[in-house]
Amino acid sequence: MACWDLFGKMKNLPLYKLWGTEWNNATLTDYTVGLDSVETMVAKMKAKPWPIYKIKLGTDEDIQIIAELRKHTDAVIRVDANAGWTVDEALAKIDALQYLNIELIEQPLAKNDWAGMKVLFEKSPIPLIADESCVFEHDVEKCLNHFHGINIKLTKCSGLTPALRMIKKAKSLGLKVMIGCMNESTVGSAAIAHCLPQLDYVDMDGPLLLKEDIASGIEYDYGKVTLTNKPGLGITLY
Repeated sequence: MACWDLFGKMKNLPLYKLWGTEWNNATLTDYTVGLDSVETMVAKMKAKPWPIYKIKLGTDEDIQIIAELRKHTDAVIRVDANAGWTVDEALAKIDALQYLNIELIEQPLAKNDWAGMKVLFEKSPIPLIADESCVFEHDVEKCLNHFHGINIKLTKCSGLTPALRMIKKAKSLGLKVMIGCMNESTVGSAAIAHCLPQLDYVDMDGPLLLKEDIASGIEYDYGKVTLTNKPGLGITLY
């Protein structure tokens, strides 16, 4: 990230322009609600009105949780099962979730359960996105016909350079592309932000979940992300 930031400054261009993309209708970021009691999850959602929520699941009460949350919002809901379901459990839950207006389901099965994912891929009416199953560049092609898209983590795949190649490869295979976060500060989140024109989905709420940040350069407005348009990452360290 530091090298790309320096290169952007040398060229006097923000990274997204350096990569030949334009900031037009950039996808909105979701806001994550961690797994907790349903009362606490509802309270967190009400405390942060947002157009898209990412809801962490992985319990016997998953459907009840989403059904209760849906009573309190018409926002888009994404589900992250965190590799917590079995095939049979996933099939039953997906069948129920399709009636609760769920946009996508992230990593329903264990990362190496490719046979199980093949079954879900063929039967799921909801798009399935690989997370733990797609960490490095060589994982992208394996996701074809097992997932409908991939979630790239810059801190797992080794940074922006391999991530850009993963985006290109995924799109060439007809896979949807998401970039997710690991509670990065504004530094790491700015790197994600510059990829926004190339993404179908994004989960970059890291700075919103931190008690203390280390830089400025990104603004969030009800899911909309704004950059400074300064060269490189466009950030200023505190």
